[in-house]
Amino acid sequence: MGSYKTQTVGYPRIGTQREMKRALESFWKGKLGDEELIETLHRVEHEAWTTQREAGIDFVGVGDSTLYDHVLDWTVRLGLIPARYQDLQGLEQYFAMARGAEGVPALELTKWFDTNYHYLVPEIEAGLTPAAHFDDFLDTVKRAQSVLGERAVPIVLGPVTFLRLARLSQDFPTALQSLLPVYSQLLGQLKALGVPEVQLHEPVLVLGDGPKLAAQVEAACRTLAKAGLPINLVTYFDDLGEAFAGALSLPVQILTLDLTHGDNLDRIKASTWPQDKILAAGIVDGRNIWRMHPEAALATLTELSGSAELLRVSASSSLQFVPYTVAAEPSLPSQLRDVLAFANEKLEEIALLGKGPTDEELKSLDARWVAFKAFAPDDARVAKRLAALSDADFLRSEDYLARRPQQIKLPLFPTTTIGSFPQTTEIRRLRSMFKKGELTQEEYEDKVDAWIAYTIGIQEGLGLDVLVHGEFERSDMVEYFAQKLTGFAFTENGWVQSYGSRYVRPPVIYADVSRPAPMTVREFARAQAFTTKPVKGMLTGPVTILNWSFPRVDVPPGDVAYQLALALRDEIADLEAAGARVIQVDEPALREGLPFKPDRWHIYLDWAVDSFRLATGGARSGTQIHTHMCYAEFGDILDAIDRLNADVISIENARSDDETLRELAEFDYGREVGPGVYDVHSPVIADRQQVIDKLRMYLRHLPAERIWINPDCGLKTRGWKEVIPSLAHIVEAVETVRAEAGETRVASGINGR
Repeated sequence: MGSYKTQTVGYPRIGTQREMKRALESFWKGKLGDEELIETLHRVEHEAWTTQREAGIDFVGVGDSTLYDHVLDWTVRLGLIPARYQDLQGLEQYFAMARGAEGVPALELTKWFDTNYHYLVPEIEAGLTPAAHFDDFLDTVKRAQSVLGERAVPIVLGPVTFLRLARLSQDFPTALQSLLPVYSQLLGQLKALGVPEVQLHEPVLVLGDGPKLAAQVEAACRTLAKAGLPINLVTYFDDLGEAFAGALSLPVQILTLDLTHGDNLDRIKASTWPQDKILAAGIVDGRNIWRMHPEAALATLTELSGSAELLRVSASSSLQFVPYTVAAEPSLPSQLRDVLAFANEKLEEIALLGKGPTDEELKSLDARWVAFKAFAPDDARVAKRLAALSDADFLRSEDYLARRPQQIKLPLFPTTTIGSFPQTTEIRRLRSMFKKGELTQEEYEDKVDAWIAYTIGIQEGLGLDVLVHGEFERSDMVEYFAQKLTGFAFTENGWVQSYGSRYVRPPVIYADVSRPAPMTVREFARAQAFTTKPVKGMLTGPVTILNWSFPRVDVPPGDVAYQLALALRDEIADLEAAGARVIQVDEPALREGLPFKPDRWHIYLDWAVDSFRLATGGARSGTQIHTHMCYAEFGDILDAIDRLNADVISIENARSDDETLRELAEFDYGREVGPGVYDVHSPVIADRQQVIDKLRMYLRHLPAERIWINPDCGLKTRGWKEVIPSLAHIVEAVETVRAEAGETRVASGINGR
């Protein structure tokens, strides 16, 4: 096997010590100036370029770093600023688009394809003309060249992907034609800088409607090819499907394909690859954290070399979806650590495949996997329980109409929150002290209980109807549960970006999952003891725990989801025994796991929905099961959401122009809905009149007896000074609309149907 050139198509951008988080939050607090913020970004970029150069990568993707979100960056660079931000300038304008400002709502936040990264949705208003603002990007490329020389390859978000992910107020072809001259100008400027090629990222080609967009991508490539700069068309996250054949004839010099998801490999082997086109094989998985199996990777390269004469080794996607390095995790068991590969280890894998591994290197990698298999054997008890499941385990004992009269009685438009309350510096310090052994278990629980009591008092004082305990013992909605289950491992520095300055540390699922003991009952019981109002038991659903972790890739995901569901089923039974009448099982990640090709949806949705039903199927009829979903497009899976059979669903709604609410109404969703009225990802305090207006609008879509009132999501990222007045305004607004509607909940049938 010969040697191959290597490339990357993106790299983590938060800083190895989370420098961007600290800089952003200091900037928002007024403790850091514009120049210092930009200097931090430049230091993070420089370190990223240096690391990739030292790893020996031949073509390093640059320009994907960002202050908040790369899609927002391209919105600004293309001059597509919605009118409501036009009076603002510079970083004030940029962050108003990201986070909102007084009287100016932020752009919608939603999931980037099927990842847990969130991007800001561009709004292309009618009559808005693109204009070039590329100085920052060109400066980035120049700085990258000073570090990387000819290795620096600019990453450009493709025009078709940009428009496909935007909210368009004009037809697609017209919008594309208006964008292409601006993109052509950029490519001309990049050519003048002497870059060897440009990466044009067009991942929308892998979506279900990718074939319909193929003609637009071809038109864009033909126009941009006139700039005379070699184009590397980059796709990722899945195969090209029916768009594959057309992609081979595109006027581009390099085609980067993901070979870790979908069936691109089979399509390549069955095709006649163009002799003048380089195949950049995305053979190192940019989405998971497991080391490659070298024999499989080498076999794939051998097959590819027989199909494509010009071959390059690549990551399958940007490495922004994995942490920086396993070297920062000395506490992990060596047998596990040795089979993990974060971003820097994946650079090593790309370089190793590029040069060709020696026999000694292959033996060393194989030995690691042998040791891991002995370290993580299967759990026979878990397998036995799964084998004993019957259809009845996936069903509630009665249907919704029979269940609802047995559940809690509430006023019209009941108010609640999604679960978490502000995670202040004091709360984080408390958890840190306990983790370091500076507090005993009893001391720690006493301090947590004091916060629970405070939060229950706040909610009662505000007049909320269904309360929560605040989740002060939880650093993260997935990590907390994972720490109480078998089969999980945890990193110290394994941070990945969710959005802006919000980072998460996904746990690693390395073995079978089970629940040794109750996980949430103590905190629920303490909260319920402080009030006579109902307190929700708060759980994270099986699909979300799975999708927001790094699971093994050799175990079917549905099997892991069922294991998680059984653990949650036991927890629900214990919460009921402790007096819980309302239990929320959050599934915000349900939609993001959906395959891109519609003909594959049923495979995923069958096990995803069934895992939720398995978790909740044993709940008593008198227990009201809630679920929460946010920041994704749910309109195309409403049938699956209906099949979850939850009694109440709360949804993100504040930034999405009530789209999901309208879709639920059109679907004739027959149970209760809590559309979010408060954007928790903005520091702006909820406005009383705006909430009143939303409630009145809700009544045009849903019967009054089926409407709940809640924020978009948990309140952990907000401060008390924002949360308390916002919730107060929400309660005041609800009281106004209740008075308008008349307090007729019993008469309307909620207690009697």
